[in-house]
Amino acid sequence: MGCKAVHQLLLAFGLLNLYFYHVSAAFGSKKFRHPSKAHKAVVIQSEGWAQQRAGSPQTVSAQCTETEVIVSISSDMFGIRHPIQPSDLTLGGCGVTSQVSAPPTFVIEASLQGCDSNVTMFTDEIVYNFTLEYNPSSIPGIPIMRTNPAVVQIECHYPRNHNVSSNALNPTWVPYTSTISGEDILGFSLDIMNSDWSGPSSSNTFYLGDLINLQASVDNTNHVPLRIFVDNCIASPASDGSAPTYPFIGNHGCFTDAQLTNSSSQFITPRVASSTLQFELDAFRFFDVPTSSIFITCNLTVTLASQSIDSLNKACSYIPGLSMWTSVDGSDWVCNCCDTNCVAGLPGRKKAGKRKQRPRRSALTIPAEWEKTLVVGPLFLKRKPRPVVVEHLAAAEDQQSGSSVLVLGSVLGILALAASTFLGFFLYRKQISN
Repeated sequence: MGCKAVHQLLLAFGLLNLYFYHVSAAFGSKKFRHPSKAHKAVVIQSEGWAQQRAGSPQTVSAQCTETEVIVSISSDMFGIRHPIQPSDLTLGGCGVTSQVSAPPTFVIEASLQGCDSNVTMFTDEIVYNFTLEYNPSSIPGIPIMRTNPAVVQIECHYPRNHNVSSNALNPTWVPYTSTISGEDILGFSLDIMNSDWSGPSSSNTFYLGDLINLQASVDNTNHVPLRIFVDNCIASPASDGSAPTYPFIGNHGCFTDAQLTNSSSQFITPRVASSTLQFELDAFRFFDVPTSSIFITCNLTVTLASQSIDSLNKACSYIPGLSMWTSVDGSDWVCNCCDTNCVAGLPGRKKAGKRKQRPRRSALTIPAEWEKTLVVGPLFLKRKPRPVVVEHLAAAEDQQSGSSVLVLGSVLGILALAASTFLGFFLYRKQISN
């Protein structure tokens, strides 16, 4: 009996151990998770580039982990003893994140689901594909170049039975709606609103001096709370964004129109909801452009409402009278970079030879669907101000005209009465004389 009890106890302990092993693998808990493994990385060079650097050592390499790809590029990328500039390298739009001094190497780290990666499903593996581009920039004042553009494909291969999500689950219970929000396509909208913000405007005609009310929003239905931002906005007389263009919001949420033109343009404070952002644009026309139409193109982004705002996710207005920037969400310090470059000033950049967690924009840590570019228009801008004064003068003229008619009527009435009196008196005298 005792041996049987011991055997059952050992079996229960083994099952319990197996259970916790699978739970740790499923939930990605730091307590139970095994060290990250390196996975197969493939570097595919374009034919023309390979011929240019034939015989030189490998200068582009990649390392694939469970959450990201790390690409290393030699400063002598082509093996021709002409170093390249790190600013000329991009991985799906993402730039160099660090540099190593010996040997001179540039490093780009990217989330598996960021930097415009493409995912391909095969029977036994999942492949993440990235495009490394080199576009040499010209040296100011020197009309020559010594390198050609190049494209390198980077592939990360993972077995299908492995969890390769770039956002590992935490060992806490997450509402089902948060999973849905990462998979659904969010409903973004950008609307021209009426003067009291109660609904969309019924007219698309504005006059110089008007404030154009715009409202950006995202549908929060079946999602965890979200906060929306207007990353940038550009105005153009044509729907395709052709020149001339006027960027009035830029640098990741800095409303620059008031600073540039001393206008009344601003974000409306406070928000009516985290999923809504309202702003006013002082009406304008394009100089020496025959058409009066204006199209507005804005790039909208969202983050979790629980996420703290930062220099890349903000809504900042410029107050001309105070010469200062203010944030709609209350932390004005995030607007300090509006006069410089909000990307260049990010903290946490890595020094040579050291590897830190690089600062990541929410676009790399949340689904790519949480960003949308929308266009509104055409808006028609009239050259003259709204005719309020003209209507007032017309009313005054009508009043004056009415007064003149009244006076003239009174005079005619008196003359008629006098004529009637004179005629009556004349007839009376004639009757007496007869």
